[in-house]
Amino acid sequence: MKLFAEEAGGNDYISLNFYRLKSGARLYPCEMSRGKVLSFVLGFVPDQSGAA
Repeated sequence: MKLFAEEAGGNDYISLNFYRLKSGARLYPCEMSRGKVLSFVLGFVPDQSGAA
């Protein structure tokens, strides 16, 4: 699975690949630190307003 997200109204982004393997889940950041990706994923709250 690939995730790419852009900051609303800004220039920042998150990009990662996530694999579910028999040996366990693997997260691979794309050209950024693992800490930045984990911070985004663990802090993500979906927009419930229905706005796209």
